[in-house]
Amino acid sequence: MTAGMDNNASHSPSSADDNNDPEPRWPAILAVFAVGALEFALPRQLSFGPGWLLLLVVLLLAIPATLARMRGKHKLTEMLGFASNGLITLAMIWSLALLVRSLPQHTLSPRTLLTVAAVLWTSNVLVFASWYWRLDAGGPHARDLRETHTEGAFLFPQMTLGSAGGDLADKAQGWTPGFVDYLFLAYNTSTAFSPTDAPVLSRWAKGLMMVQASISLVTIALLAARAVNIL
Repeated sequence: MTAGMDNNASHSPSSADDNNDPEPRWPAILAVFAVGALEFALPRQLSFGPGWLLLLVVLLLAIPATLARMRGKHKLTEMLGFASNGLITLAMIWSLALLVRSLPQHTLSPRTLLTVAAVLWTSNVLVFASWYWRLDAGGPHARDLRETHTEGAFLFPQMTLGSAGGDLADKAQGWTPGFVDYLFLAYNTSTAFSPTDAPVLSRWAKGLMMVQASISLVTIALLAARAVNIL
């Protein structure tokens, strides 16, 4: 995935490091905390550990990451962000694997199966939205260094409006994607099993989207459908 981060951060002027209007980080932090909080809704036998454990570890990583960013230590912030994303990804995959393994044993009630499927589906969206946000075009800090988002792993509609002229071109000028844009992309991938408004340009992004769509397919087609059939 590090290969996807080579998206021309070197094209950014160093003077832009003092960007007065950087992308807000709180939506991405909130999404990671939400994944940690969703652990409380999982049965103990399907969780990564005690319900509070994942949320606590995410919090312990978020505090130094925030302090590092405030002090301009963006590389450390990036490393801590990757660690947090990796942790919530492993926790989600662990719970999904335990759930699939438990199906033949019939140890979970239909209501519990539906709850677990909803939790894992939601976590899947938030986890991969966090990955797309953190990896695309070098990450949020690299995007802050650019005046306009013109290249990356995803071709957002705003990136194609520069030559349209008129109000559309004005809207495209200075536009950069935020976390909500990547959340929308991840939601579409989990719902439609494919990108919708933003074509995928990078191989690492295509690989991640295939993994996300596969997790969503297992959750919806196998688990939720089974629970509904035995209600």
